[in-house]
Amino acid sequence: MRILATLLVKEFKQIFRNRLMLPIIFVVPVVQMILLTYAASLEMKGINMAVVDQDYSQASRQLVSRFEASPFFEISAAGSDYPEVVEELTRDRVDVILHVQHGFEKRLYSHKETDLQLVVNAINATEAGLINAYCTQIISDFNGQVRAEWFGMEGSGKLSSLDVIPRYWYNPLLDFKIYMFSGILVIIVTLIGMLLTALNLVREKEMGTTEQINVTPIRKSQFIMAKLIPFMIIALFELAFGLLIGRLLFGLPIVGSLGLLFLFTCIYLLVVLGIGLFLSTVSSTQQQLMFIAFFFMLTFILMSGVFTPAESMPSWAQKINLINPVAYFMKVIRMILLKGSEFSDIRREFFSLSIYAVMILTLAITNYRKTT
Repeated sequence: MRILATLLVKEFKQIFRNRLMLPIIFVVPVVQMILLTYAASLEMKGINMAVVDQDYSQASRQLVSRFEASPFFEISAAGSDYPEVVEELTRDRVDVILHVQHGFEKRLYSHKETDLQLVVNAINATEAGLINAYCTQIISDFNGQVRAEWFGMEGSGKLSSLDVIPRYWYNPLLDFKIYMFSGILVIIVTLIGMLLTALNLVREKEMGTTEQINVTPIRKSQFIMAKLIPFMIIALFELAFGLLIGRLLFGLPIVGSLGLLFLFTCIYLLVVLGIGLFLSTVSSTQQQLMFIAFFFMLTFILMSGVFTPAESMPSWAQKINLINPVAYFMKVIRMILLKGSEFSDIRREFFSLSIYAVMILTLAITNYRKTT
């Protein structure tokens, strides 16, 4: 125990003496939590719309006014020359064109149906899908208003209406920052647990200090524990500090048990620390490690559900996600913080990661050879 304590003191001193690692541990996470929470959003505002109104009727003006009143759209171009407006779309000056053809109002009130044309720039498929959804919602509201006027004018009696009052559980205000902040916390904990652990080990390998320790009576288990424990403590500190920032700056709700969250985080860190240890054993230089770690981290994070739900992925991708530890933590941290889930709700993820931790640590320790 005395040897392990001495090694831990040595590791902490080495970490705090490293001028490159300190900003990564204390500065970069704060910047990421603040900037990415605002920047990484699936909400779109300021969509540039061009309007081609060839009808110049009251109905067309009412429809256009609904888009003007929306916080998502900005009418940046208007006119009656359709080819000219299409040229604006081609040059990426507008994102969507609303084309109201001649006779729009006449067909609307005489035949009770008419046509509208929406031309959306779909280079970015996600952006195009959101624009189309926003436009469809506004047009549907306009259609409902027109239908109400028909029933009134035609004397067909009162229009039976169904008032839908939605209730959004766990995020009543649909605040996207709350959803994103919890995901960014997972990325930060993963970055410290996996990447920094591996970099620290490979750096010592490059400097030759690992060979010096290998010829000492220090046991392999003591050496590995001394390498992993400091970064586990630092990652847990980052999680606690991140929760404090989220609470103060973004009003992050903490509905569930913090003890359960930190317990699950410890299991998760055993997994990512094991992956970092394994990557360090198969890498000879920091540059080589960065290439390998970049592949794993990028794949794990993009498939974890940080931006889009993992349930929307193809079935084969969801099966691959079974070996993605980030996906487990991404799901659980949101369940505990936003939903207030208890251990019975996350036990599948807890036991799965526990088995994962035993397997990856066994593989990493076996692959690490200490020569005496």
